[in-house]
Amino acid sequence: MRTVKLGGTGLQVSALGLGCTGLSEFFGPTDRNESLTTLRKAAELGITFLDTSDYCGIDSANERLIGEFLAGNSR
Repeated sequence: MRTVKLGGTGLQVSALGLGCTGLSEFFGPTDRNESLTTLRKAAELGITFLDTSDYCGIDSANERLIGEFLAGNSR
């Protein structure tokens, strides 16, 4: 996966990102296991840019899901 610099920080992220809004709600019913499978597949493909915000999910549900995944507790 090609990477690009993010701003002036020198941080490198994948050129292709994953929009994560739908992982926890908004676009119909969600399934936690399917969302975690999606995150695992994205990581397997080299995607390191996960696009989310505090708007994406009630009570930061999206951030908690991604945090769990990144901490390695989603297996």
